[in-house]
Amino acid sequence: MTQVRIGIDLGGTKIETIGLSADGQELYRNRIDTPQHDYDGTIRALVDCVHNAQQTVGENITVGIGTPGVISSQTDRIKNANSVWLNDRRLLHDVQEALGRPVRMENDANCLAVSEATDGAGAGHGLVFAIIVGTGCGAGIAVHARAHQGPNGLAGEWGHSPLAWPEADELPGPDCYCGKTGCIETWLSGTGVARDYFDHTGEQRETHDISLAAREGDKDAKLCMDRWIGRFARSLAHVINLLDPDVVVVGGGLSQIEILYQDVPKILPRWVFGGEVHTPIRPAAHGDSSGVRGAAWLWET
Repeated sequence: MTQVRIGIDLGGTKIETIGLSADGQELYRNRIDTPQHDYDGTIRALVDCVHNAQQTVGENITVGIGTPGVISSQTDRIKNANSVWLNDRRLLHDVQEALGRPVRMENDANCLAVSEATDGAGAGHGLVFAIIVGTGCGAGIAVHARAHQGPNGLAGEWGHSPLAWPEADELPGPDCYCGKTGCIETWLSGTGVARDYFDHTGEQRETHDISLAAREGDKDAKLCMDRWIGRFARSLAHVINLLDPDVVVVGGGLSQIEILYQDVPKILPRWVFGGEVHTPIRPAAHGDSSGVRGAAWLWET
């Protein structure tokens, strides 16, 4: 029987499952609600996702799971997950025990990086830096299409680094759930854009609406998006100075904002050491499906 790779994206509100053939063709897909704040229910849901996929694609499978947070190398427990009910739990151990089979588990941003490095916008590149920018903001690193974690499991935790070269009115920065202030996530995420717009106008508005209004010439919306682009460029320049990735791939809800790819490359040379930037910035080829595909690809050929 031909082996099928099962990938699962364990999100805060949904759990998505995919089945991929050896050449990356989609054979199965399903999505269910996440049992929020219910750890045992989450384990049961993951087991059901695998069993339901098996009924369609057969028994010869591998299972990879993308999760928020990372597995601590010291305790084997999840840490840094914004799905807080997973933190300090032996998620990998418990899923493997419940399934009775080996499972590979990786941070969801690293799964995005693996997916895009394998057969997406970063295919053929050695070092892929992949960003998820939506409600939150994070990133992952793939080296030759394999996730790079580091000894602390923190490689790519870009969203919880401070905003680069902050201006006076950006200090000390907004409070972040991690306990610090001024993290990149608090500025670049959809939540951060909406907060920034409110701080300057006193008006509550969704980031999607702000982006559309800016395209239509709304002055306040355009100023807000200009600030976002400038902060994005500064934050990305910091990555290029450190890693000099072959390509930057952007996923998540805000990855569809076109000015990101038009304007950030124009500003980057101001901040990158030496003033030369040839790094392509591309939207994720697989869109919202990239993370779940990357979970499937955790099992190499």
